Amino acid sequence: MFPHSSDPSLFSTSNPESRCNDQFDEPGDKPEEACGVFGVYAPGAEVSNLTYFGLYALQHRGQESAGIATFDGAKLHVHKDMGLVSQVFDQTTLTQLPGNLSVGHTRYSTTGSSRVVNAQPVVVETRLGALALAHNGNLVNTPALREQVLQQDCNLLSTTDSELVAWAIAQEVATGKDWLEGAISACQRCQGAFSFVIGTPDGLMGIRDPNGIRPLVIGLLIEEGQTTPRYVLASETCALDIIGAEYLRDVEPGELVWITDKGMASFHWAPKPERKLCIFEMIYFARPDSQMEGESLYSYRMRLGKRLAIEAPTEADIVIAVPDSGIPAAIGFSQASGIPYAEGLIKNRYVGRTFIQPTQAMRESGIKMKLNPLKDVLAGKRIVIVDDSIVRGTTSRKIVKALRDAGAIEVHMRISSPPVTHPCFYGIDTDSQDQLIAATKSVEEIAEQIGVDSLSYLSWQGMLEATQEDTNSFCTACFTGKYPIAIPEPIKRTKLSLEQPVSA
Repeated sequence: MFPHSSDPSLFSTSNPESRCNDQFDEPGDKPEEACGVFGVYAPGAEVSNLTYFGLYALQHRGQESAGIATFDGAKLHVHKDMGLVSQVFDQTTLTQLPGNLSVGHTRYSTTGSSRVVNAQPVVVETRLGALALAHNGNLVNTPALREQVLQQDCNLLSTTDSELVAWAIAQEVATGKDWLEGAISACQRCQGAFSFVIGTPDGLMGIRDPNGIRPLVIGLLIEEGQTTPRYVLASETCALDIIGAEYLRDVEPGELVWITDKGMASFHWAPKPERKLCIFEMIYFARPDSQMEGESLYSYRMRLGKRLAIEAPTEADIVIAVPDSGIPAAIGFSQASGIPYAEGLIKNRYVGRTFIQPTQAMRESGIKMKLNPLKDVLAGKRIVIVDDSIVRGTTSRKIVKALRDAGAIEVHMRISSPPVTHPCFYGIDTDSQDQLIAATKSVEEIAEQIGVDSLSYLSWQGMLEATQEDTNSFCTACFTGKYPIAIPEPIKRTKLSLEQPVSA
């Protein structure tokens, strides 16, 4: 508990050592998403069960903690803890979460360390009753908002920006505003990336920041004989699919949707919304079966691979992927190049986050814990290996060594995104700039460091054109340093060690 603390470091990006031990990954070698959020308004349904499965589908967005809050009228029930969704909840736990409305969250920490006190949904009491808030994203004005919140009576229990938002809503409501007025006023005090799902005794809210940096979708549960509308809010459409909900549309940038027994109402609270969806949601974060802009992300990622084969051709015997995220792009590369696709690395999908320390010998074996090469497929072959990104290069180096140890005679790496040169401030956990390998080294130097015969990245233009959407509607700050939301100087200095980005 840190009530009224003035230490700004409490709101900094958490140290990887404070998280659950995941000894099978080198920290920071892949961008890590912040969270998955889910909400359901379904009178007469088992909302806790629906939320459990929704979070299960969103588990890839965060594996540190999980939580569910349900409203049974004015009565609030909450359960949250450290661990995976399947570890935090069982059927007994879920039966103790009755109600008609539910909010769920699965977390990867970006603001606030990995401790149970920071697990979500955040719950605060207000003049109108309890409020439960789940947040995906990251605020860039956390110190200023915290100072505002602490000017009024509150008891901060966590070190997250999400709790500050919940208290800001409570304080707005305390002035006589209703839920909608209070939430809109609080959001207008927030700067950064946020998709909120908020439960109250009176209804369910979904809110998206004016740039729509983090996704949020709306679904409808349809059952025969049903008279009351049953709506679902989720970070991705894969969470709708698992519970049989029909996708309606996205929550728009700068929009608040209010779901009650009267249906769903929409309020546009931001004066100048401008979509800047995080491009990494499409490249890597979201599940390939999730839908964006009317198609699965699998299709987009295949187009990335096809474009990559045109931009960076090479002679090889087989194309393989770094599973699982590199598979669609590798298949696209194979189709466009005519080089056969093969499985060269097998992923151990059950080596998840663990509290058990492996032996020193196991740690030294490195990548083989998660990815095991198929020697009979690789031996004597010239290989193209496709991945979605390189952040630090440590894992890439280990993969290349494993391929050569398995008998590959040439290894050509192709990356289906441009070089990551700038850190993210909007909800992706990235290193400071001097730890990003492409910020300090040329492509040729990176190739030498990771031990490949050749290395090529997809162009920035190719990445955006493959979306088949307005190329100005995406946030690409991690590739360009052009941040769509201005970053306060003190926060800039925590990560931008090499240069100052240009706001755009």
